[in-house]
Amino acid sequence: MAVNDRGNIRRRLAVLLASVAVCVNGVHPLPVRAQESSMGLSAVADDDAKMLLRANELVYNRDVEKVTASGGVQIYYNRYRMVAQRVEYDQQSGRVIARGNIELIEPDGNRIYADELDITDDFGEGFLNALRVETTDNTRIAAESAERLPGDLMVLNNGVYTACLPCAKKPGRAPLWQVKAERVIQNGQTHTVRLENARFELFGMPIGFLPFIEVPDHTVERKSGFLFPTMSLDDKLGFGLTIPYYHVFSPHMDATLSPTYYTGQGVLLQGEVRNRFETGEHKFRFAGIDQRDPGAFDTGSSDYNAETRLMAASEGRFKINPRWTFGWDVMVQSDNNFSKTYSLDGVNDDVFRNEAYLTGFGKRNYFDMRAFYFNVQDTAEDNLLERRQAIVYPSLDYQYISPEPLAGGEFSITTNFTNLSRREDEFYYAGTTARYPGLDGNYTRFSTEAEWKRTFATSGGLLLTPMLAARGDALRHSSGTPNLTWGSDTYSYNALEDSGAYGRYMVTAGLEARYPFLISGDSSSHIVEPIAQIFVRPDEPLAGGLPNEDAQSFVFDATTLFERDKFSGYDRIEGGTRANVGIRYTGSFDNGVGLHGVFGQSYHLAGLNSFDTDDLVNAGANSGLETDRSDYVGMAGISLPFGVSIEAGARFDQESFDLERTDTSVSYTSARLSSSLIYTQIEAQPEYGSSEDTDLLQSSSSFRINENWSVSGSAIWDLNEQEVIRRGVGLSYADECTIFTLAYADEGPSSTNASDWTVSARITFRTLGDIQLGSGSLE
Repeated sequence: MAVNDRGNIRRRLAVLLASVAVCVNGVHPLPVRAQESSMGLSAVADDDAKMLLRANELVYNRDVEKVTASGGVQIYYNRYRMVAQRVEYDQQSGRVIARGNIELIEPDGNRIYADELDITDDFGEGFLNALRVETTDNTRIAAESAERLPGDLMVLNNGVYTACLPCAKKPGRAPLWQVKAERVIQNGQTHTVRLENARFELFGMPIGFLPFIEVPDHTVERKSGFLFPTMSLDDKLGFGLTIPYYHVFSPHMDATLSPTYYTGQGVLLQGEVRNRFETGEHKFRFAGIDQRDPGAFDTGSSDYNAETRLMAASEGRFKINPRWTFGWDVMVQSDNNFSKTYSLDGVNDDVFRNEAYLTGFGKRNYFDMRAFYFNVQDTAEDNLLERRQAIVYPSLDYQYISPEPLAGGEFSITTNFTNLSRREDEFYYAGTTARYPGLDGNYTRFSTEAEWKRTFATSGGLLLTPMLAARGDALRHSSGTPNLTWGSDTYSYNALEDSGAYGRYMVTAGLEARYPFLISGDSSSHIVEPIAQIFVRPDEPLAGGLPNEDAQSFVFDATTLFERDKFSGYDRIEGGTRANVGIRYTGSFDNGVGLHGVFGQSYHLAGLNSFDTDDLVNAGANSGLETDRSDYVGMAGISLPFGVSIEAGARFDQESFDLERTDTSVSYTSARLSSSLIYTQIEAQPEYGSSEDTDLLQSSSSFRINENWSVSGSAIWDLNEQEVIRRGVGLSYADECTIFTLAYADEGPSSTNASDWTVSARITFRTLGDIQLGSGSLE
């Protein structure tokens, strides 16, 4: 055989491999979402690639110009592998024919099976018989035949597509779901795949039919078109059906328009426009409805009094450089509950936080500046709660830690700047006292603090950490004397300084001593660490005489026992001399059991006790720190090797040792069951505003019935009121191709939702999309 004939044979057999790949291009992109693929002609167009051909017999008939390989034909070319019983190439007709158990493995791992292949050597026309494709992502496509037509068209006849694996015990059983179509047409010019007379089957039963479905092929990342519909069910809105439409404007801009028809309230139109830029991205959301039946809502609510309801929102995030980022997330609406009632995507929180920010991160420093406006979404028509919220413009936090030691220790600077205003006073009477958490007017504060600390280790193992801190504040407010009329009584807070500018400072010298020692046994080890601290400082300047915006509440427990300043924010400063004493323990055993615990007490030694002074919100009342000798606080936990963990924290009265607060949690995790139980008990705190004991029990569980099915549930009980605050139950199914969830949730009489209960369901078909009913969850 001449050399040029051998080269011709190699090129013609390469055509066979390429032709199969071209045919499969018309089958592989059936999934609705765009997928990347490595299939194409580039892998077989390399003339320098070596081809390996193995067959029982190879015949070249010069008279009829036909090359035939038969008997276990194996071909390897340019990372393609193919086996067949017989391969023929007719030079006169220009056709390549392969027959008998054809299997081709592509470079990306996809497997193509066929009984017969007949195609022209220029790829213009061809035919595949009994085609089956198995892709690397476990999707499967089958067709009785496939035909390559002029005009870059590929047609599959009687095609079936599924992402489900065949049943191992009964391979002939229909998969959980599959899509059947009389014709599947790939258009290489428009880059689309059209399924004609498509029928969706679930458990072998047809549940949906469409005259046609057209989706983008694998070469298209995004393409305009309708998305899967979603549904909802609500006691005030009725049944809702959403049919989203996705549109691509450019490679950097797209949008989704989602009209929803509610049987109770009419048509809701919402949409989202997305833009990507070189340094960031932006989203614009909008929604509107003309309510058909506002009377379905509770009389006097914002939902009841609204007819035409509108919303617009903008969210952006941009990087100035790798360390600096700025952005915003803002929303406006025609009334204060539209977004929450209709569960509008991204803006349906109980309190939507409008903000603009600038952040920067360094190796040892941090900068964050933000402005806030809080949009309270509730059913109240007067929007009073929102007007009582502070408008912050802006708040700035900065922290710097020196990269080099200063006098052998760590030196840091912390700064906070707050500037805010409020349009409405927030005053109320709770328990036995009047409280004034929000003052009408303007408030500005600048605070900065420098701290130095260094740890010394003695030869005996004692660790000593001296520290020094200095802080200064400049403040200004324009609020008048708070006055509250409650019933027939009038209350005033006369300790508030007159409006104007003020300054204050605080210097602190402290020392911490820790003596950890190790106790080792044959099967366990234990670390016991006694800790003692003392902080010497002057009295808090202007204690309780200035507005308190960010230090209104805190919990004194084992986690805050060793804090230098136990207030939760900058508006109050802990003053006076105080000592904290306690012991910390950690233990571990060879059988996998772990133990840990903390117990201690705090002592006010001299000066004014900041937690026992008047305050606009009685921040220190009933805290356990208002006496010279604080309540005892402790925390303990145990983790067991079979999945059980128990955590308990408590505060005990410093005289009677009665429980003042208890937080206990028990959790269990195994292959089938995951469960947690949390109990919170708080004694009445009349001066703080809680006139009755609080006893809450929270439970959540998830049980896996088998490898596919699971159930879950959650509930919150108010043990004092003997009522369920919230409860929910869910059922879910998941396998390699399908995810299904069903959930029900309702809330008690304290709920601010327009609807009393919600039902949600979602079924996801891998590679196709999902169908959704509602948006509720058990969280």
